[in-house]
Parts: sequence; structure tokens; C-alpha cells
Amino acid sequence: MAINLQQGQRIVLEQAAPNLQHLLLGLGWDIAQRPGGIRSIFVEQHDLDLDATVICLDQQQRLCQDQDVIYFGNLQHESGAMTHLGDHLTGGGQGDNEQIVVDLAQMPDRIHTLILLVNIYRCQERHQDFGDISNAFVRLVNHTTQQEVARYNLLGQQYKSMTALKMVALQRLGQSWEVLALGEGLAVPGLKEIIDLYRG
Repeated sequence: MAINLQQGQRIVLEQAAPNLQHLLLGLGWDIAQRPGGIRSIFVEQHDLDLDATVICLDQQQRLCQDQDVIYFGNLQHESGAMTHLGDHLTGGGQGDNEQIVVDLAQMPDRIHTLILLVNIYRCQERHQDFGDISNAFVRLVNHTTQQEVARYNLLGQQYKSMTALKMVALQRLGQSWEVLALGEGLAVPGLKEIIDLYRG
């Protein structure tokens, strides 16, 4: 049975899923049902476009190079250890809206932490934030067996006025990896501003 993560909770992947090598990070969300008004009109005219990103950090929690950001503009890491399966433009519906596959065994030694986040594309122009989102989640799946290992559900209204969410972090722990449920909201114009937080 999958572990339901709570904010701040940590799990060791080797304990939760022994011998796991290929990890699928699946993210999903729905557009919140809101009463009529200016904000709901904006959401109706411009479907919410959420983008999933992985930022790879070294042991000092710094971004070493732009290639270490995996997103819709850079779908595969140069090492082959991470592949973004593409941008889902509108969200909603059943299952994952975006997926990223991680080969933990192929991860370069210099990479110590992976930050998985989502941000709303053109959020300021479209007057959108995570108050317009419901049922957001990230699930960690053994990509080989398709068995769900853990899931972290986030409440949309808790992040009203936020335009990006750091969802989970994967951190090296000896020969294994540890998962930390972050649930940290950010109010930023776009992905660039988040990336800049990690530049050395």
C-alpha cells in the first residue's frame, strides 16, 4: 500500500521500495470550481497551465549548470538519468497531468538533491494562483512494476496567492535516496525566479 505523505515527512526509498531504480514522478491537479466573478472568468478564458520541473542541486544545495533544470524546455538530462515526458497544457481529468522518469542508478554523483516543483505559466498576466487549483498531488511510482510507493496530496486553498509549489525533494542518503514532502508555496512571476534562488 502506498504511503500517504504529510508535510515535512521523510521516507527512505530503499525501505519503502527495495531495489527501486526507475522512479516515476507523477503530478496531477484539477481546476477548482469557483463562483462567478472576475477570477473565474480569467480561469475560464485561459486554462491553467502548470509546468512540472526538477531542479538538480549539488551537496551545497546550489545549481551548477542550466542543464540541471529539467522542464518543458529541456526534457532530458544530459546524463540520461531524467526524462520529462512532456507538457500537459490544461490539467484536469483523470490520472497524472505531467510525468518525469528518474533513473536513480544513473544519477551523476555530483547531484545530491532533486527539487520537484510546479509553477503556473504566465500567472501574472492571467491573474492565476494556486487558489484556482484543487486536488493537487504528486505520486512516486516504481516505473518498472507500476506500483505506487508514496503519494502527497496538497490542498489548493492553503496555497492561495502562491504561484509555484515546491512539492517534494529527493536527497541522497548513503547508497539510497530519501524523500521529503515539502509543500512550500512561492509567490513568483515564473520559473526563472525560482531557478535564481539556487544559483551559486
